[in-house]
Amino acid sequence: MKITILGTAYPYRGGLATFNERLARQFQAEGHEVDIVTFTMQYPSFLFPGKTQYSNDSAPTDLHITRRVNSINPFNWLKIGRKISKRKPDLLIIKFWLPFMSPCLGTIARIVRCNKKTRVISILDNIIPHEKRFADKLFASYFAGSVDGFVAMSQSVLKDVELFDKQKPKKFCPHPLYDNFGEKMSKTEAATRLNVKPDTIYLLFFGFIRDYKGLDLLLQAFADTRFRALDVKLIVAGEFYNNSERYFKLEQALGLNGNIIWHNDFIPDSEVKYFFNLADIIVQPYKSATQSGVTQIAYHFEKPMLVTNVGGLAEIVPNGKVGYVTDTNPIDIADALIDFCSRKPDFSAGIREEKQKYAWSNMTNAIINIS
Repeated sequence: MKITILGTAYPYRGGLATFNERLARQFQAEGHEVDIVTFTMQYPSFLFPGKTQYSNDSAPTDLHITRRVNSINPFNWLKIGRKISKRKPDLLIIKFWLPFMSPCLGTIARIVRCNKKTRVISILDNIIPHEKRFADKLFASYFAGSVDGFVAMSQSVLKDVELFDKQKPKKFCPHPLYDNFGEKMSKTEAATRLNVKPDTIYLLFFGFIRDYKGLDLLLQAFADTRFRALDVKLIVAGEFYNNSERYFKLEQALGLNGNIIWHNDFIPDSEVKYFFNLADIIVQPYKSATQSGVTQIAYHFEKPMLVTNVGGLAEIVPNGKVGYVTDTNPIDIADALIDFCSRKPDFSAGIREEKQKYAWSNMTNAIINIS
């Protein structure tokens, strides 16, 4: 098949680019012809909460990526829609994550479908965002009307699709394994690279820091005095997308100075392996969620996890088998982490069994066979 992926890719950074590029490689491995059409402008700078949208890594040499799309220029949408339509790919795949992108992506998709050949399939991170804004539902509805089918990566999102479209085909396929961040290494080697002691227990909070991800809940949980009797440190690795001062003030107010290791810049792909190989458990104390790429990095490195019982997280982290599922409150989070740090239960067999469910071929099969 001839397949075009429309969305974030190099030179942009982050989970969206990682996902689209890994998906393209899987399709290529299966013998398909794949190109990625990405942005010349993804977000206007005043709307982007981080330090930079761009990657410092080298450009991938095994992918065909062209920068063509301006997310805020309607004339550009018409031009790109016609260009993709003329190429007549069998599939146009769009990963949807934010209603702000609906006018751009939805307009391009509508034009492409006019060629009567290309099927447009959307992979949904969310269709209702975590952080709600004016006109979200209107924009999401516009996008939903532009595609031929949906692949949702959590059951909760699959259910949300019903609010916008009850007729088009839709499938659930969990987020595949992120297996592109390097290989496992010893904790000692990772500790040396990050200049920390290897014999300490490390809790890892990883990824962009946004209010809904519940870092404040984790800090409150980590203030539990039972942790002070154990050699435990919390690593927070990721760039702030919200006000950082509230977290530093909370750290001080809770008396956690010296117990938290902050790495508050974007973590390049080449550095991710050090944090996950060092960590003893990955903590995702989210207040709301659908699914998370962080869990799929944890599965790749075969690390136990703690997640809260929101969205689709509990679907992919079976409680007691690969880690813990808790309620969204500091007491439950603290109790589970104290249990882990004191008992050091071995979840490795359960993790290895569960990770088999998240092959990239499952995602490509879902996309191709949706009907």
